[in-house]
Amino acid sequence: MNKMLGCIGSGNMGFALMKGLSTVVGSGNIGYCDLDAKKAEAAAALMGAKVYASNTQVVEQSDYVFLAVKPQILKGVLEEIAPVVKERLSSSPSRPLTLVSMAAGWRITKIQSCVGVNVPVVRIMPNTPSLISRGLVVFSASKELDAERIGEVEKILSGAGLVDHLDEQYMDSVTGLSGSGPAFIYIFIDALADGGVRAGLPRNKALIYAAQTVMGSAAMFLETGKHLGELKDMVTSPGGTAIAGITALENGGFRAAVINAVEAAWRRSAEFITAES
Repeated sequence: MNKMLGCIGSGNMGFALMKGLSTVVGSGNIGYCDLDAKKAEAAAALMGAKVYASNTQVVEQSDYVFLAVKPQILKGVLEEIAPVVKERLSSSPSRPLTLVSMAAGWRITKIQSCVGVNVPVVRIMPNTPSLISRGLVVFSASKELDAERIGEVEKILSGAGLVDHLDEQYMDSVTGLSGSGPAFIYIFIDALADGGVRAGLPRNKALIYAAQTVMGSAAMFLETGKHLGELKDMVTSPGGTAIAGITALENGGFRAAVINAVEAAWRRSAEFITAES
C-alpha cells in the first residue's frame, strides 16, 4: 500500500505499532519524529524507516499522522501542527490527511477543537503485541471518514494484528482492558512461573511453560468458540489438581483483583478527559 505514515513520538507503543504496520505499507513509507531526536533515529534505524526534522514536516509529508505521545502533552503537539494541518486541508484536497491518535482519554471532538478544524481523526487503542503483529487495535473514526477511508484504515491497522471498529463511547473501557492488559498478563505469566519454580522446576523451563500455557489457552478459546466455563471444566476433574489450584485462586481474590485492575486502568484513562477539558 503506497501510503505515508508519520509517527510523532517513538516510545514503546509508537514503535510497536509502526513495526506491525510496516508489514502492510513497508518500512520505507514510515517516518518518525521525536523531541528526543536520537530516540527517533534509533527507532527508524531498527526498521529502515525515515526520520523527520520536525512535527510540522511529518504533517506536510504524511497521509496518516500517528500521534504517539502522552496524553499530557498532546495539546501542545496539536497546537504546534494546527497551522500545517489547516494548510494541508485547504491546499491539497486530493491528498487526504488523517490524524490517528492513541492518547488515552482524548476524544475525537477534543482533538479537532485543539486543531481548530474538523480534520479527519481516527482514535485508536493498540497494545504492545502489535510489535509482532499479534496485537489488538480498536478504533473509532470521525464522521469525516467515509466507508472507503475506514476500509483503508482497517487495512493499514491490520498489520498490527486483530482490528475492530467500535463506537468511541467504549474507548476508555478498551484502554483498561486490552490497552493495559498485556502488563497484567505478563505479571500473571511471571507468577505462574514462580509457582513452577516453587514446585521444583528450573526458572528457564518454568517461564517457557507458563508463557506457552497462556498463549495456547487463549488460542483454544478464540479458535474453538467454546464457553470459558466449558474449557475450564475440560481441565477440572473432580477432586483433582486443577480444582485445588482454582480454590486457591478464589481464596486469594484472583477474579476480584483482575476486575479491579481493569477498572483502575479504565478510570485512569477517563481522568485524562477531565484533566484536558
